[in-house]
Amino acid sequence: MLSRPVPTGDAAVRFLLRTEKGSTKKVAVLLGISQRTVQRWTTTRSGMRRQPSPVHAGMIDEAVRARWQPRVRARQRVRAQTDGFVLYTRARFGFAAPAGSSDDPRVRLITQYLSGEVARELFAARDAGAGEQQQMVILARALGHAYFRDGGRRGHGLGIAFTDVEFAEFTIC
Repeated sequence: MLSRPVPTGDAAVRFLLRTEKGSTKKVAVLLGISQRTVQRWTTTRSGMRRQPSPVHAGMIDEAVRARWQPRVRARQRVRAQTDGFVLYTRARFGFAAPAGSSDDPRVRLITQYLSGEVARELFAARDAGAGEQQQMVILARALGHAYFRDGGRRGHGLGIAFTDVEFAEFTIC
């Protein structure tokens, strides 16, 4: 949860310029576009100013979100790693079991607390460059342990199926 809304539109371009110490060249390199394009977005000359295209606006938004309120993000990360988090998701989830089993994979709406250890593992995987698929494996294992295996008290040795994720929301405890 951020304390202020993420800037959009012209404010987003100004934010990127501020983070890059006013250098249109650094902003252009950051976005993978020409310096002249950034200059067109920021000029004060009448009739010369241009708005970013929808593709460029998406790239700007992504860059701003990655840099917005880093200290708030760092505090949230530490809190998630110590206190855990709640995962609210709708996905195909169950044991990889024979058809007809009550735990056969099916679309489920799940709200489940996961420990800080899982958060640490997810952050470590992301920092190491793991893709979404590897992170889904970590979540599947953690959800299976907490949801089906009841914290390790039952269902030992069964494979977990966690696919077709419609949405996933994380709330820090």
